[in-house]
Amino acid sequence: MSATIKSSFNKHEVEVQTNDAMKQMHIAAKSTGYGSSINGGELLLLALATCFCNDIYREAAKRNIEVEGVEVEVTGEFGAEGEPGFNFKYKAKVTSDVPQTEIEALIAHTDQVAEIHNTLRKGLNITLTK
Repeated sequence: MSATIKSSFNKHEVEVQTNDAMKQMHIAAKSTGYGSSINGGELLLLALATCFCNDIYREAAKRNIEVEGVEVEVTGEFGAEGEPGFNFKYKAKVTSDVPQTEIEALIAHTDQVAEIHNTLRKGLNITLTK
């Protein structure tokens, strides 16, 4: 997997890739013309929401649960420059015809297997290379 940004004045190109599947995303440049109009914290929260949403569908299929819709809201806080984020929370709503107890079990299970969540919960090393 990889993510690449190429940024210059009024130009902001974003590509993500998993295996051989490369996708371009449109994220506008900042109003100043330099950098991204979306900040890294917002993208981190979006990554958590996206992971959980996709994993709900994956785990529901394994349980033969038909899901009509998923809504995930992730919140977090960031302090001063250089400080790590904190107070990360999320909530999910799954729409399905199965009993509420099955939906709650699906959500709880998905919380345990969501890869991005587990990566951040464990902590990770990020290495700058040349």
